[in-house]
Amino acid sequence: MKITAVKVFPVNIAGRSQLNIKIETNTGVYGWGASGITGRELAVIGTIDHYRPLLVGKDPRQIGAIWQDLYRGQYFEGGRVLTAAISAIDIALYDLKGKALGVPVYELLGGKQRDFIECFASLKFSSKEELIDRAKILIKAGWRMLRLAPAEYVEGKYSSVFEPRESITKIAEWITALRKEVGSAPTIGIDYHHRLSVPETVSFIQRMPVGTLDFIEEPIRDESPEVYQELRKMVDVPFAIGEEFTSKWQFLPYIEKNITQFARIDVCNVGGITESMKVASMAEAHYIDLLPHNPLGPICTAATIHVAAACPNFTWLEELHTPIDNPGLDDMNYYPLQPQLEGSRYKVSDTPGLGIEFNEELAIREGFTPIETPRLKRKDGSFTNW
Repeated sequence: MKITAVKVFPVNIAGRSQLNIKIETNTGVYGWGASGITGRELAVIGTIDHYRPLLVGKDPRQIGAIWQDLYRGQYFEGGRVLTAAISAIDIALYDLKGKALGVPVYELLGGKQRDFIECFASLKFSSKEELIDRAKILIKAGWRMLRLAPAEYVEGKYSSVFEPRESITKIAEWITALRKEVGSAPTIGIDYHHRLSVPETVSFIQRMPVGTLDFIEEPIRDESPEVYQELRKMVDVPFAIGEEFTSKWQFLPYIEKNITQFARIDVCNVGGITESMKVASMAEAHYIDLLPHNPLGPICTAATIHVAAACPNFTWLEELHTPIDNPGLDDMNYYPLQPQLEGSRYKVSDTPGLGIEFNEELAIREGFTPIETPRLKRKDGSFTNW
């Protein structure tokens, strides 16, 4: 079996960007993969153009060797764009190999350790009343874990204003009210999307009674593990960090120094399924569970389901499509075969490969327009983090 083609399919689905790839072989067996850097699809396509001559003619079943070749076969190793391309290729190779052998991908990873993949609901809100009402709908529908996502910028607007101190004052009050309304049973976390500074994070946590939050996701930027380590000493709420990490090496200080208590791994960013399993093992050795990042589309979801099925240290998978939201990133016109959500969980399928199909003809017909991610500014006109 030899690789004959590596094709890219950038698409706009539900107002957002996705980049899928297809690896074809001389036997007719093919695999689907996806890249994770939303908003920089053209850069990833350029990287795949570099990698294509290295892939064509190779045996696609040698997944580990191909990963090493792509990662180490350049002087400037790693980085988000390069690793996003490697992730897409690696995922496609697993899909392809699973199909060739007639087994689901998790069988290539040691077999499944669970029958269902539990999900957490991503809950957007812009007022206290909306937060409480939407949370109650989810809880009534059987969702046991809520990850709060304050809607503090205008969707679809290129630039919005965000003031961190104003945000933490009101959000702390709203979440405190939410916890009183829903009681102690639901698990509640919040994603601050690295919009805060160290003192702002400490101030935010201190404004709420102990037990209000079960974790806070990426309150500050992650470039400096040392700064995060100092922040870890200042607050008593678990951290969920890692959705932007692009290798086991980037995860290493956060795991070894016990900075994070949940690994927010993104299979489409970190280096694909190959690297995800290595990060999972590192995390397991430090009693850290996976809390995977999953904001893209069904290929990312499917790949993450197989990783989660094969790992002992998994908690919840991120899910955007819930009883209160339907962003449409799983459009059946594009993905006629995809994992199906059953309540708040996915059943682990026995379909060979990832259990996914993509409509390449529709993608070609519809075309692609690059979409920029939002920009946030403070009231004085300076840029802040989105």
